Amino acid sequence: MVLLKKIFIIRHCEAHGQSFEAQLTDRGIKQAFDLSEFFSNIRIDRIISSPYERAIQSVQPLAKRLKIEIEINHQLTERILSNKNLSDWFEKLRETFVDIDLKLEGGESSQEAMKRIVEVAEEIFNDVTQNTIIVTHGNIMSLLLKYFNNDFGFDDWKNLSNPDVFLLKNESNQVTYERLWK
Repeated sequence: MVLLKKIFIIRHCEAHGQSFEAQLTDRGIKQAFDLSEFFSNIRIDRIISSPYERAIQSVQPLAKRLKIEIEINHQLTERILSNKNLSDWFEKLRETFVDIDLKLEGGESSQEAMKRIVEVAEEIFNDVTQNTIIVTHGNIMSLLLKYFNNDFGFDDWKNLSNPDVFLLKNESNQVTYERLWK
């Protein structure tokens, strides 16, 4: 028997900034309801979210409709590029997609951030549930996708939307993914 496990990876909806407490914008709140509708015909067993307010708010309408408690997982927090205010952060971020061991002051390398989100995915794939949602952030989401396909790079990150949804499928230990949100 072939066992199929699915992880729906959601990048949070549009928010007022990048801080831990940043709330969804009015448009982001509407997007959260759109996400709930998007999943209306898909069985979901489990929802896991970054502790950031914008991530939790992005999935609250769906969790409420499905009567599923949102599990908080700190491994899904956004990657810290640096604890310094970098005027050239965009270029530095691009470099971290090429050199995944590059670590800026006070930050996390792509490799370190990738390791923690891959641990979450592996835990889910080894869990009894079949269909799990994880809600996270653009950079960390990109690193998970890069882990399963090294061609996923900086330009792919730039093309992500808020929200965005990818489906990771693990079929007999073969992991593939596809973008579902258009």
